Amino acid sequence: MTAAPSRPTPEHYEAALAAIDTEELVDLSLELAQIDSPPGQEQPVSDRVLEWLDDNGFEASQVGMFADRTNVVGRLRGSGGGNTVIFNAHMDVAWGPEERRWMHDPDNPIYYSAWREGDTLVGNGLINDKGPLACTLIAAKAVKASGAPLAGDLIVTGVAGEIGQEPVDEFTAPGYLSKEVGARYLITHGIIGDYAVVAEATSFGVTWVEAGKAFFKVTVLGGSSRYTPYVTHPERLADHGNALVRVAPVIEALTDWGRRYEVEHEYRFDGGRCVPKVNIGAIRGGQPFLTIVSAEHCYLYLDVRLTPAQTAMDVQAELTEVLGALDVPTKLECTLYRRGYEAVGVDELLDATAIAHRAEFGTEPGEAEPQMSSMWRDTNPFIEMGIPAITYGPTGSVGGGRYSAEIADFVAVTRIYARLALDLCNRPRTRRGIPA
Repeated sequence: MTAAPSRPTPEHYEAALAAIDTEELVDLSLELAQIDSPPGQEQPVSDRVLEWLDDNGFEASQVGMFADRTNVVGRLRGSGGGNTVIFNAHMDVAWGPEERRWMHDPDNPIYYSAWREGDTLVGNGLINDKGPLACTLIAAKAVKASGAPLAGDLIVTGVAGEIGQEPVDEFTAPGYLSKEVGARYLITHGIIGDYAVVAEATSFGVTWVEAGKAFFKVTVLGGSSRYTPYVTHPERLADHGNALVRVAPVIEALTDWGRRYEVEHEYRFDGGRCVPKVNIGAIRGGQPFLTIVSAEHCYLYLDVRLTPAQTAMDVQAELTEVLGALDVPTKLECTLYRRGYEAVGVDELLDATAIAHRAEFGTEPGEAEPQMSSMWRDTNPFIEMGIPAITYGPTGSVGGGRYSAEIADFVAVTRIYARLALDLCNRPRTRRGIPA
């Protein structure tokens, strides 16, 4: 019979918290965030984190589908009998140089760099997600420095490919792969645990639900191409021969449907709400260098978020009905399907998180804002693989336009991660099988 794991003493917790150096945390956060790492260019961050892990005495390795997009793993070995806990954050950032071409201010350094303004840290890549990555690294270093016993392993990971670019049309794999190369690849190639904490901004709320997504391509068919002198303008846009004009009622119908969709499919769980949104993310048609002729095709590209209760086929059926009601010829194609999940068997992880949060703030962790449970985060591949996972982190939301966080928030979440690890890794491993 295996003896119960030793529990850390109050002195161990105090030693871990004392080992968290604010300036070291700030410096590491800024260093990682000042490396511009859009999808496909994560390797310099992976290499730097690997070096940091080596320098600080962790078992360190890189695991990747491609040699230039490796995920990085640091491990503190436990003595056995406790929970193995994974802290996960991503290294890629939204809006690389190609994407920034379509923005109002493409050269704004907020998109590719990071800096300090007094007690505030600023930068796209810092908030999403290399600042929280630094918090997990410093927390793990503090746990190591505390000298506390660890029964289960403590694992920290930085992953590639979390940002949502996906292959479509001429934008092919491997250059446009995302989710296949990151957390999913890491898990399927042996980086496994009993629980996972995805370190991303939640403003200190906690969620164990994240949305999936289905991408659709809608082709709007126009008439035969006509040279400008032969173009006619019928009263109804749906009757226009130019697909770029005929698309207007399609956009209106899809927008109206999206408004209904998020209300009809709202998903409630004990920790809050998942509100699945619809976005028309791209439109293509015609030739910019040949505007003297009308376009025969126009293409719309839709991002439709899915709650854990939905499938892509459900959405495809709804879209087919919406498009079928229009007097406009269209074709519908699903180009991507990734499920959303709600974690089960997550009570012990939630309990440890709440204890660590209370120790820091004196209050219970609140519900995360609905947006935080309505996007893709890497809880999904963990939950899919039977590893209960939550998302919990500091303030910030680049998707909502917030590119800054207070240093005090980064320090607080680092302290919480350290407490959580000391507690949960030293609880006896009792969970068995796939949670149901």
